[in-house]
Amino acid sequence: MENTKTFSGKLFLVLKGLGMGAANKVPGVSGGVVAFVAGFYEEFIYSLKRVNGKAFKLLLTGRFKSFFNYVNGQFLSLLFLGMLVSYFSVSKILDYLILHYQLYVWSVFFGMIVGSIYYINKDFSDWNNKTILSLALGILLGVGISFLNPARENDNLIFVFFCGIISVSGMTLPGFSGSFILILLGNYVLLLVDSVNALYDSISDILGGDFDFIYDENRIKMLKVLAVFTLGSLTGLVTFSHLLSYILKHYKSITTASIIGFIVGSLGVVWPWKKTIYKHLDNGQLMRDSAGEKIIENYKRYIPELSTETYYAVGFIVLGLAIVIGLEIYGQTRKKHV
Repeated sequence: MENTKTFSGKLFLVLKGLGMGAANKVPGVSGGVVAFVAGFYEEFIYSLKRVNGKAFKLLLTGRFKSFFNYVNGQFLSLLFLGMLVSYFSVSKILDYLILHYQLYVWSVFFGMIVGSIYYINKDFSDWNNKTILSLALGILLGVGISFLNPARENDNLIFVFFCGIISVSGMTLPGFSGSFILILLGNYVLLLVDSVNALYDSISDILGGDFDFIYDENRIKMLKVLAVFTLGSLTGLVTFSHLLSYILKHYKSITTASIIGFIVGSLGVVWPWKKTIYKHLDNGQLMRDSAGEKIIENYKRYIPELSTETYYAVGFIVLGLAIVIGLEIYGQTRKKHV
């Protein structure tokens, strides 16, 4: 269980939330991997599981302190605080870095994912026919998802709700990138760019005393989309946590083997050497979102030639590995002093 009694323990948990939030925003990277490697995955799942009928009964009857303690509120609130801060800070920096230094950013992520596979696997020894089969199935599923072609954008609110349920899976399923799934579903720009921009603009207008946006049909439509997407995400978060809690309790070895396989299979998504393929209109012009950014359709992967750039990229892969190993060493050191 995470130590949230000391200031350093609380700060470290917020930093873990920062890591999860940043990972969830980037297509191909999973916040669940951060939770798994950082050692708080099971507590995260079991805490979310406590958001149930009993919790709502405590909340509705005004027993707020009992509700907070029942759902492990301090742990969840610190973690989600980190994710929220990340969404408005770290993830914005990542957006900039991916735009200008895409190869090197993906190289760091690739190294971190490889390091994560090593980290998870080194403490797992329950290999048998069932877990080996689970590993193989996880790899096949990860590879299969990595090479799917994206669908077209769909703003139907029922589909948006479904996207919310699916996208949040990256927080609960290590290796399963919710952002990448949104790209495959065709709604990454709609849900993580356009609707969020609409919220930013609306908050800015309200702070400036301008409420004319309520007459802007497109703005209101985007805010509805964001609200439904958020509701779907919350639904998925609670639903997946209950399911995963049961699976982890009864089939922990099979689940761990599947997760290792899925992370291995999803390495194709974060392969550093890939060219971005952008969507085009019927007249051949590039499609752009409301902020003027080009809309990604998919990636074309390739084997790099030996060059200075390639050597730098390999260096960043090593850096990614070093980050994971460093976090592991730090975590082990903290445990000895707790």
